[in-house]
Amino acid sequence: MSTFDRKDLSYFLGKQLMFTYDNGWNYELYIKNEQLVDYRIHYGIVGQKWVKNQPVSIARIGEEICKISWTEPTGINVGIVINLQDNFYQGTIFFPRWVINHPERCKGFQNDQIALMEFYREAGPTYPIEIIDEFANITFIKDRGINNESVIACAASELPADFPHNLNL
Repeated sequence: MSTFDRKDLSYFLGKQLMFTYDNGWNYELYIKNEQLVDYRIHYGIVGQKWVKNQPVSIARIGEEICKISWTEPTGINVGIVINLQDNFYQGTIFFPRWVINHPERCKGFQNDQIALMEFYREAGPTYPIEIIDEFANITFIKDRGINNESVIACAASELPADFPHNLNL
């Protein structure tokens, strides 16, 4: 029997995290509430992509461990495990072939391009799927409160050079 309440997600909600995958990709995630995340990609195959209000499934699987999963309008599927106790993250991303062939199509603010992303997804190709399964080190954690629209509000390229250290830690 677990020693924590599996339904209590309050420990994770409102957290802003930055992490760098072992392959060098750098991502930022804001757990906005029990159903949504915002994120931006600083560096990686789809670097400079940013998203608000991505519907997710969140499950608490340990005292300081949660799993978050989602499917994007692009057809990209994501499953991540965040371990705040040990400051690491494990993610599996399933990229449809069209994203691997044309990653530049995903850059920018996804929310303004959903119809276009769905068009690219339907046009394909989807297969073969490229699976990226990597560990990441969490390099920044800050509690930003729930439903804070200012956390992810621009592309990574628009952030100050000293980000995230300019956040008044």
